[in-house]
Amino acid sequence: MQSIGEFNEDRPHDASRRLHPWRSTVGLKVLMAATGIVLVVFLVFHLLGNLLVYRGRDALNEYSAFLVREPPLLWAARAVLLASAVIHIGAAALLWNRDRLARPVAYRRLRPRSTTVPARTMRLTGVVLAGFIVFHILHLTTGTIAPVPFEKHDVYHNVVEGFRVPWVVAIYLGALAIVGMHVWHGAWASLRSLGRSRPSPRPKRRPVAWILALVLWGGFSSIPLAIWLGGGR
Repeated sequence: MQSIGEFNEDRPHDASRRLHPWRSTVGLKVLMAATGIVLVVFLVFHLLGNLLVYRGRDALNEYSAFLVREPPLLWAARAVLLASAVIHIGAAALLWNRDRLARPVAYRRLRPRSTTVPARTMRLTGVVLAGFIVFHILHLTTGTIAPVPFEKHDVYHNVVEGFRVPWVVAIYLGALAIVGMHVWHGAWASLRSLGRSRPSPRPKRRPVAWILALVLWGGFSSIPLAIWLGGGR
C-alpha cells in the first residue's frame, strides 16, 4: 500500500508528464517522425523543381522567378522548413543525450544482430547533412560560395556552371549518397514511430523506404553528374 508521502512525491512527476507529453521519449520520437516527413515532402517537391534543368534555361528560371514573385508562399515554406529542421535536430539531440545518460559507459564489444549501417550512423549523417544544407544555401541561394561567377537572376547558369567544377560535384554526390542513407532509415523509422509500420519477421525489407530513398538519391545525383559529363550546354 502506498504511503501518503510516496503519493505526494510522485504526483508532481506525473503531472509534469501530462503537461509536457512531448518531453517523453515517445513524444520526442513522434516529433522527429512528423518533422522528418515534412522534410522528405519538401525534398520530393525540391527534386521536381530541380529536374526542370533538363528542360533548359527558360523552364528553370521561370520556376525560380515564380517563387520570387510569390514572397508569402516562399517565406511560409521557408518558415515551415526552418521550424521542422530545428525541432527535428533538437529532438534528436535530446534523445542522444538521454541515451548517453542511460549508458555512460559504452559497450565493451557491440555485436548488432539486426541493424544496418544507415541505422547506426543516423546521428553522424544528420550532422553531415546539416553542414551540407548550409553549404548548398551559400552556394546556390546566396552565392556566398561562388566557384564560378554567381548570377542572381539566372539560376540555370549557377547550377550548370557550378556543376562543371569537379570538387563541387564531388561534394554534392557524396552528400546525396548520405541523403539516400538517411532517408532510407528515417522514412522507415518515422512510420514505426507513428504506428504505421508493423513489426515484421523481415525488418530489413522496407519497400517504401527503398523506393523513396532511391528516387531522391538518383534524381538529385543525376543533375550534377549529367552536367559534369557534358550536359546542359
